[in-house]
Amino acid sequence: MLTRARLRRLSGARPSRQEVLVALGTLVIDLTGYAVALPPGGRWSAGVVALYVLSVVPLAWHRRFPVAALVAVLAALAVLTLVVPIAYRMPICLIVALFSVARLRAARVTAGATALSLAVLQIPGPVPEEEWWHALLGDVVGLSVAVVVGCAVRQWQRQLALHRELLAANAVADERRRIARELHDVVAHHITAMQLMAGGARKVLHHDVHLAQDALKSLEDSGRLALSEMRQLLDVLRADDTDHDGRPSPPQPGIADLPRVVADSRQAGVPTELRVEGERRELAPTLGLTVFRIVQESLTNVRKHAGRARATVLLDYGPELLTVQVYDDGAGGGATSRKGRAGHGLVGMRERVALHDGTLEAGARPEGGFRVAATLPLPAPAPESARDEEVVLR
Repeated sequence: MLTRARLRRLSGARPSRQEVLVALGTLVIDLTGYAVALPPGGRWSAGVVALYVLSVVPLAWHRRFPVAALVAVLAALAVLTLVVPIAYRMPICLIVALFSVARLRAARVTAGATALSLAVLQIPGPVPEEEWWHALLGDVVGLSVAVVVGCAVRQWQRQLALHRELLAANAVADERRRIARELHDVVAHHITAMQLMAGGARKVLHHDVHLAQDALKSLEDSGRLALSEMRQLLDVLRADDTDHDGRPSPPQPGIADLPRVVADSRQAGVPTELRVEGERRELAPTLGLTVFRIVQESLTNVRKHAGRARATVLLDYGPELLTVQVYDDGAGGGATSRKGRAGHGLVGMRERVALHDGTLEAGARPEGGFRVAATLPLPAPAPESARDEEVVLR
């Protein structure tokens, strides 16, 4: 009885459509050469045609098993040359098989495959009125072209993969710098507020002790929050850019700004609904900023890729977790487009969620459309003693 794992292995061994087309094209070229080489009045031989078919069948797996495919092709060609003189010394099926080995395997394996191919080509010997070194030189040149082209394609593919990795790394670095700039602005805003509260408490200290105590308690809370966010800031690389005027930037957006983003999405032509479930809690500015950016980027992707669709933004406050979902009912093409091109937007979301030790899922919905879901841990509430601690001024 076939297990699921064995069925998956068998299905994975099936040749792809492109590999089958390559094998069929090679067979047409080799049979055409055989037909052209037939003497006047000559007839097709079913056995020879079968051997030609047998020599190209392994090409249907030349990408996954290039060495095995080459060995099978060489074995079929060796039998073919013993039965009938081949139409030309360099069959296309051999060129394709050797090209795949050079493109997918190491140089040592390619050198051995080339030597084996050259040896098999010498089985029929030179044709009448042809010197042996001419035939040998032609075989060497033909095989060398296949190997050189295969190695060049392999090097090009390596450079392309490195380029893609570099683009992905740059996208991550750019997003981290952006996050660091935003966190820097948040911390700077809190420190500025602390400075103002400290100055106000000093001025009213001798006139209104209760007001000074309130200011000092607010100062303590802001300091605690600023230290927590500073720890996050130190985990992110910051770009070498500063404000030219020396003034702190305004506070970054947060949960309170989500209705504005939803309204902008509606004005852009996407019917958007904002739903909040669970008991709302006050979030730290950095966590609120992360939620805002996830919703903003997700709705931007809906406008770009979902076409005529409706979007829903859902915030679910749990005891320990905050779940942020943005999903739409767009056509399947939109989801496919986002899967192939979402790139930097999803990279930015993942970086922001990872900053808070959360998780992010993004993908097509079974009922149609696309869904982005982020789960973010909620900080434990501060103990009552810390919040209600009074500072006695004497």
